[in-house]
Amino acid sequence: MIITTTSNIEGAHIEEYLQLVSVNVVIGTNFFSDWMASITDIFGGTSSTYQRKLDSVYEEAVKRIEKKASKLGADAVVGLKMDFGEVSGKEKSMFMVSAVGTAVKLRK
Repeated sequence: MIITTTSNIEGAHIEEYLQLVSVNVVIGTNFFSDWMASITDIFGGTSSTYQRKLDSVYEEAVKRIEKKASKLGADAVVGLKMDFGEVSGKEKSMFMVSAVGTAVKLRK
C-alpha cells in the first residue's frame, strides 16, 4: 500500500476518497532510558535510546494506519500527517504519535 504525505500520487489517479483514518500510539520509556537521556542532556549529543523508541512508535503508527485503510478497501493513504508528543507525569514519561491521513481508492 502506498502511504504518502502528499495529496496525490504521481502516475496514479484517485478514484474515490473513502474516509479519514487516524491512530494514536503511546509507548512508554523506562527508568534506564530516562537515566541515559539525562546523562546525554548533561554532556550533549544524541540519545540513541530515545531515538529507537521514537522510530518504533513511528513505525507502529504507519502499520496501524495501513491496517485501518486496508479494512476500508483502500489502495493508498494520502495526506499523512504525524504529530509527536511526550506524555509525562508522576515521574513517568511516554512518547506519543498521532497520525491521520485519507484512505483512497486508485483507478485500476
